[in-house]
Amino acid sequence: MLKGKVIIVFGGCGLIGREIVKDVQKNGAIVINADINSETYKLDITNNDEIKNLFKKVYEKYGRIDGVVNSAYPRTKDWGNKLEDIVFESWQKNVDMQLNPIITITQEGLKYMKSGSSFVNFGSIYGVCANDFTIYEGTGGTSPAAYPAIKAGIIQFTKYLASYVGHKGIRANCVSPGGVFDNQNPIFVENYSKRSPMKRMAKPEEMAPAVSFLLSDGASYITGINLMVDGGWSAI
Repeated sequence: MLKGKVIIVFGGCGLIGREIVKDVQKNGAIVINADINSETYKLDITNNDEIKNLFKKVYEKYGRIDGVVNSAYPRTKDWGNKLEDIVFESWQKNVDMQLNPIITITQEGLKYMKSGSSFVNFGSIYGVCANDFTIYEGTGGTSPAAYPAIKAGIIQFTKYLASYVGHKGIRANCVSPGGVFDNQNPIFVENYSKRSPMKRMAKPEEMAPAVSFLLSDGASYITGINLMVDGGWSAI
């Protein structure tokens, strides 16, 4: 499905990112795992110069870039503080780390990507739906206030990008996961599962096939969508 395609995955060592790397490789792609923890393409997503250098290096080596996936998810140590306790500098830093790299990634990608290539960004159910705070009851935690603002921005920017570059044959889509299991508080897992139509959280590997499909020629007429991989969460 992706044979011979050169795909850059930002955040390829993360919970979802590593599953994307495995899936696109399984489907025949040449994968560049750009992550601060990567052994081969170590990259700080907040460093514009490193992003620019990566694109240049990949293009010089392979002569093409067919897909770019942005699944990076950096955040501050106080990520998850209640709304009333958020320090402005923390809000600002999280927006800067999670949202702002998308402009450099996009601009650099467009220097090298040609017709048939594809961007896949990551939104979230909370970039579309309001938060259900009842699932946090009894856990001592909450959903970070900056998260829906950032994810909604990414989703809308992706639609903008799809419209902007569609005439060039370049596509841009979003994948929006529902809650992904990552050894969260058991009370949270139970509360979330009760609320979900499928009565469970997602497995990280369940996000990857959607990404591979959107990168593939099988999705050649799909652009500007936000694909909900959420077990029906956004349907109710």
